[in-house]
Amino acid sequence: MTKISAIIPTLNEEIHIADAIKSVSFADEIIVIDSYSTDQTLEIAGKYNVKIIKRKFDDFSTHKNFAIDQAKYDWIYILDADERVTPEVEKEILEAVKNPKDFVGFYVRRTFYFVGEKINYSGWQRDKVVRLFLKEHCKYQGVVHETIFTEGELGFFKHKIDHFGYKNYNHFISKIHHYGELKAKELHSKGKTVNAYHVLIKPPFRIFSHFILRKGFLDGYAGLILSITQGYAVLTRYIKLWLLNKGLKEN
Repeated sequence: MTKISAIIPTLNEEIHIADAIKSVSFADEIIVIDSYSTDQTLEIAGKYNVKIIKRKFDDFSTHKNFAIDQAKYDWIYILDADERVTPEVEKEILEAVKNPKDFVGFYVRRTFYFVGEKINYSGWQRDKVVRLFLKEHCKYQGVVHETIFTEGELGFFKHKIDHFGYKNYNHFISKIHHYGELKAKELHSKGKTVNAYHVLIKPPFRIFSHFILRKGFLDGYAGLILSITQGYAVLTRYIKLWLLNKGLKEN
């Protein structure tokens, strides 16, 4: 019988970790790879039958690839701590590993929740990620928004997992700054510079794109807030890049 290793990367996920572990209880092995959480994440995770690995975070791809290399089994299911595998997707996962039909991995779509409110538009209506895959054919690439590089075809699951992206608005903003810093470092390493277009044109267009082109207005005030913060995320990235290029620190 084909077996599955589930991997959950964590950093201060005490609110999510128990439900995340429970949602992948079908896996034959569960690995929690933790970036030295300072809350109760590890204490909670330790109550379950999981393997805990502590590793200093460097970038998303390297971090996840390291965890994949520690897995016992060929089939890997990666779960962010703020995601939940639904019963319908669980059935699809178990069927897929029994009969993959020459696919080396599978996309799953996500239902996104923003501070408890379901988001149907605002750019998330087509949100999909590769979560189940054969480790010998798939590796992560990219520093911030990591993607799977595959040697083979990918299939699609019919049903969606739940994605509770942010605990509260402060958590949302902290993630924006974290991702912005990583992206700025990536751009800085490539010798990229900042000009007026990056700070005057790109942020407003990102707001327009999410709120109008991606129908964020249909999500009401939540869609408006999400759209504005997407523009803020772009601005943050280039401010951080500008500071790096000048050899300055934020604090």
